[in-house]
Amino acid sequence: MPRLRRRTRRTAIGGVALASALLLSVAMTPWSTSMAGAATTTPAFYLDLGASVSVGVQPTPTAPRGHPTIHGYANDLVAMASTNGVSLALTQLGCPGESIDTFIHGGDRCYTGSDTQLSDALAFLRAHSNQTGLVTIDLGFNTINPCFDGLSFDATCLSQKFATIQPQLSQVVASLKAAAGPNVTFVGVGHYDPFYASALGGASGQLFAAASVDVMRTLNDVLQSVYSSSNVPFARVAEAFSDHAKAVVPRTNGVTATGNVAAACTLTWMCAPAPFGPNIHPTDAGYQVIAKAISALIPSSL
Repeated sequence: MPRLRRRTRRTAIGGVALASALLLSVAMTPWSTSMAGAATTTPAFYLDLGASVSVGVQPTPTAPRGHPTIHGYANDLVAMASTNGVSLALTQLGCPGESIDTFIHGGDRCYTGSDTQLSDALAFLRAHSNQTGLVTIDLGFNTINPCFDGLSFDATCLSQKFATIQPQLSQVVASLKAAAGPNVTFVGVGHYDPFYASALGGASGQLFAAASVDVMRTLNDVLQSVYSSSNVPFARVAEAFSDHAKAVVPRTNGVTATGNVAAACTLTWMCAPAPFGPNIHPTDAGYQVIAKAISALIPSSL
């Protein structure tokens, strides 16, 4: 069996003070128990798969270009579940920079030889086939990322990459579902558009931001098509980010950004000053938005 790379965390119900503070969240999340404040927990595993966003990468004082953190959406989901009587044991196999191709075949920075994120995920699911669990799949952006260059993108490259996503991701989903037991819930995770923030960079940035809308919409359409055909719910992260488009972000240079530009500035590190930005990864608030989009799709029976 391949060696499993795991970052495992089990969280039980919090204390009375925490439960009271999060009472509204308890009432609104799909993990709500039949009795608020119930003392029992339902153990389950949470297998978190994907690239850098799946492992909560953010810039930090010791790693200003970005590093996996414990403040990602997977950690937020564990906390949400805990407040509602579900104890999730989190296993994160994600690898920064992971494309769908490297997920399947290797060649990334995290796995060597024949060991891949897919092989470890399959081994994990087979070893837990008699358990209840959740699997999130967060792949796609790094497949098209090589097509972006500064404030431009290569349309031919994008067309070629989009054509590979459908067969490769279909293979991934089919393999994972075949290895999983009958009580495992899968959720596909969509992608937000960090490039809205480029609109603050003058005319060229505005053109690139406008063009990125169609690119990211196409990516999410392709992803949703694959997940839908496999009967896997799809977290519409781009729409969740847009729900925050009414935010206003004051700029130190006197410019005020509104709409989706402001959402990109608030929910990602794209507008942060150096050395922390620009960085496409979510902030704590951005990861919380993603977690809520995923949690809305998880059945209460988990």
